[in-house]
This record gives sequence, structure tokens and C-alpha cells, in this order.
Amino acid sequence: MILPQKIAQGVADGTVTVAFRHWAAPRVLEGSEFHTVSGMIRISSITTVDPDGITEDDASRAGAASVDEALAALRGTPGQPVYRIGLEWVGEDPRIALSSDDDLTDDTISEIAQHLERLDGRSSHGPWTRTILQLVADNPGRRAPDLAASLGRETQPFKRDVRKLKNLGLTHSLDVGYRISPRGAAYLAATAPDDA
Repeated sequence: MILPQKIAQGVADGTVTVAFRHWAAPRVLEGSEFHTVSGMIRISSITTVDPDGITEDDASRAGAASVDEALAALRGTPGQPVYRIGLEWVGEDPRIALSSDDDLTDDTISEIAQHLERLDGRSSHGPWTRTILQLVADNPGRRAPDLAASLGRETQPFKRDVRKLKNLGLTHSLDVGYRISPRGAAYLAATAPDDA
């Protein structure tokens, strides 16, 4: 589930506790957690609601100034059922602390290498992890479409691959583009080819 930054921040500070969506069927599960710009958020409940029954209190709890604003902001296909999704902040995104850890032991380097080898092994386009790590390190803040094009790749699959590296704490997303994390830089340095 994707939340706008303002809404994610509202969940983190406790001012937003619900979201509304038009969905043919629920797309999230109660109890599931997801990453946002403001940390980890849990789905605390999910129920169908009559949009005409959304109150001013509901709108306020969704971060809207009025019922009209909440209805206008409904994401999804109009005409589909409306779901009220309960949201609660779990805590900071653990990837942030992980990405800051640049004191890598031999065991940690080996674990990262094994994760990257698995990603490379499952790829339909061949090994990519080191290439993208180095590309991000060499081009901080460069637009994802430009980075993808430099490798002859489509943008969306490229972005999914960078997200896999982010999940390992190796990259950071910026407003535009990416940058290598301290952990990612330490890994690249520790595993640099001898002739580099």
C-alpha cells in the first residue's frame, strides 16, 4: 500500500489512523506491515464502508479537512467498494539503521554476498547487483530512467532491482534518484576487484 508522505507522517505522529480506498477486493491483509517514508506502518483493520457514511471524524482521521476532501482523494476505481483501512505506526524503518552500519565483519560481507548472488541467480537478465550498486555509487541523485537507460533497461524493472538492494540496506532513495548507503559503500570497498 502506498501512502503519500503527508499521510505517512500523520500515521507516525498519530494524527492519521485510517485510509480509504476503492478496491474490487482488499489489497492488504490485517496485521501486515509495510515501509513508508515515515517508517513501518501496520494494517490494524480493513472493512467495507458506505462512502455516504464517511463522517467528518473519519475524514479528519484520514488526514482530510472535510468529507468532500476525503472522498475526492479516494484512490482506486470509482464504483468499486470503499474500504476503511486502519493504520498504526510500528516504528522506524529498520533499513535505515541497517544502511548506516558500515562496520562490516567478514561474516556480514559474506551474508551480503550470498544475498546478492541469490538475486543475481534469479534474474532473467543475468547478474546485475554489483553493476547497479556501482552505478548508484557513481551517480548519486541521477534520475532512475537515466540510470536504467545507461544499462539498456526499462525503468520500472530497474527500480524494482534498486528496491531489492535498498531492502538489504545498500542504497537510499532520494527525491530524485538514489545514493549508495554507508553499508553499500563499505561492501563495495571490501569486495572491490584487486585491479580496481
